[in-house]
Amino acid sequence: MFQPVVRKSAFGRALDTLELIFHASVRSVRRNHGNAVIGLLLNIAQMVLFVAIFYLMFILLGMRRSAIRGDFLLYIMSGIFMFMVHTKALAAVVGAEGPTSQIMKHATMNSIIAIGAAALGSLYIQVLSAGVVLFFYHAIVSPLTFYDPVGTFGMLLLAWGSGVALGMLIRPCIPWQPDFFGLVSQIYQRANMIASGKMFVANAMPTYMLAYFDWNPLFHIIDQARGYIFLNYDPRYSSLTYPIVVSLVCVIIGLMGEFYTRKHASISWGAKR
Repeated sequence: MFQPVVRKSAFGRALDTLELIFHASVRSVRRNHGNAVIGLLLNIAQMVLFVAIFYLMFILLGMRRSAIRGDFLLYIMSGIFMFMVHTKALAAVVGAEGPTSQIMKHATMNSIIAIGAAALGSLYIQVLSAGVVLFFYHAIVSPLTFYDPVGTFGMLLLAWGSGVALGMLIRPCIPWQPDFFGLVSQIYQRANMIASGKMFVANAMPTYMLAYFDWNPLFHIIDQARGYIFLNYDPRYSSLTYPIVVSLVCVIIGLMGEFYTRKHASISWGAKR
C-alpha cells in the first residue's frame, strides 16, 4: 500500500516517457489486427492495389507521356506512398485514445502519449510496407535508383509529419461535434485522392490549374519528393517551406485545442463517438 517516492531526474523521466510511448505504439500497431503480420500484409496489399489501379488509369487515359522521364512505376509509387503515409497518419491521430478512454485511467498515460504512439505506429507500418514493396520491385522487376535517397526519406517523414499535424488540428474538435468533424476528416482524406496531385507534376501543369492544388501541403511534398527521386526533374512551382510552416501552425493550434478539450472532458463523450 505504501510505496517510497523515488525522485527521478529530467533525463530519467524522459526515458520513462519514451518507454511508455514505445509500448503504447506496439499496442496501437496491434489494435487494428490481432496478428501483426497479417495487418502488415493487408497494408502491403492495399498499397499494391493502389499502384495497380493508377497504373491502369494512366495507361487507359493515355497520361503516361505526362510522367517524369524515368521509371514509370516508381513515379506512380512515389505519389501513392506519400499519400498513404499522410492519410494514414491523419486517421491514426484522429482515432487515437481520447481523454475519456479507459486506458487514461493509468496514472502515467495522457493524450499526448496516445497521439505519439498512434503516429509512430502508423509510421512504422507504412515505412515497413513501402520498404517491402520497393524491395520486391527492385529484386524481381527492375533495379531502383534514387537520385537523393536521404532527401526522399525526408519527404516521406514530412508527409507523415504533416498528416500528424492536420490530425492534431481536427482531433480536439471531434468530442464537441463528432459527426461533423469526423465527416471533415473523411472528406479531406478522400479529396486527397485528386488534390494531392500524385497523378501530375507541377512543372507540367498550366498556371490556372496550380491554384486548385497549391493550397494542399501534400501536393508540395509529393512534387518536392519527385525532385529528390528523379535526376531529370527540378520542382519549380512547389515549395518545401510551405508544408513545414503549415504543419508547425497546425501542431501549435492542435496542442492548444487538445489541452482545452482535456480540461472539459466528460465521460459522456464516450457514448457520442
